[in-house]
Amino acid sequence: MLNKKIKRNHLITSLIVMTLLVVGVGCSPTNQNSNINNKGSETTTEDSQKDIAKENGQVNENATSPSEDNNEETKENSAVTANVTGDLKVHYINVGKADSIFIQQGNNSMLIDAGTNDQKKTVKNYLDTQGITKLDYVVCTHPHKDHVGGMDYIINNFQVDKVYMPNVTTTTETFQDVLVAMEKKGLKSIAPTVGETFNLGDAKCTILAPNSESYEDINDYSIVMKLQFGNTSFMFDGDAQKLSEKEIIAKGFDVKADVLKIGHHGSDSASSKTYLDAVKPKYAVISVGPEVGRYLPDDETIAKLKEREIQIFRTDKCGTIVATSDGNNISFNTKPWQ
Repeated sequence: MLNKKIKRNHLITSLIVMTLLVVGVGCSPTNQNSNINNKGSETTTEDSQKDIAKENGQVNENATSPSEDNNEETKENSAVTANVTGDLKVHYINVGKADSIFIQQGNNSMLIDAGTNDQKKTVKNYLDTQGITKLDYVVCTHPHKDHVGGMDYIINNFQVDKVYMPNVTTTTETFQDVLVAMEKKGLKSIAPTVGETFNLGDAKCTILAPNSESYEDINDYSIVMKLQFGNTSFMFDGDAQKLSEKEIIAKGFDVKADVLKIGHHGSDSASSKTYLDAVKPKYAVISVGPEVGRYLPDDETIAKLKEREIQIFRTDKCGTIVATSDGNNISFNTKPWQ
């Protein structure tokens, strides 16, 4: 009887031990390893989701980030939009406190003003060095001697197809010499029509001023033009002052441009804050030189340009300035003055 009880107790003890062993296995470090594996799988959850999405056709392995996509699109659009052949070159010839701007695009050329009588050979010699024998367009912005002084000499020495002049005359000998030279060549002046466009090769020129039939100040008769070449643009303001600038803005023209030839040699009579904010130029070019009794450009004009972080080029500091555009970018032959 006693032996049976002992056997039964051994059996119970064995069962208890076996049960404890089973439970122990369930709580062994093997489960901890499983937890480590689970943690490892957490680091690849995103990959798992991508795999699932890929299977569902929701992932494009060749897709770029939005920023990369936009950059590529911008480059592509720029290349398409430009749609130009060759370069555009704008030469701001150093003629002192005067204006003379020579523009080339392909085999086409234009001269805006020709400096003073004293600078006529400077302008002619410069055109000669560029291999020019013919000018498709000549623009006399207004009949002041520091703009048309050398134009008669240019007309006499080069083939000229068309001459633009505003509807204003003076009795000065300088201006009369220009009219005589034109008559000898059988040229008739073309009065500017605001909004009129014409092409210089692949560049498009748009006349923006003058907008009134009469002004008290001859400077406000200045022909103002915008030149668009691909994605780049230039503004040429002659001696246009704040009144003309105000009229241009009031007309609602697109005046935004990369390069602005500052009106009236940097005088404070031009380059209003409103106008500069409308044009938003990256670069400003001032054609200027020493003048007895007055110093240009005015400090106020320079201050306004600096406030807007516009890079400034000056012919009296930089010499002749040449801007080259490929339709997308503009480079200069010299560093900016400031």
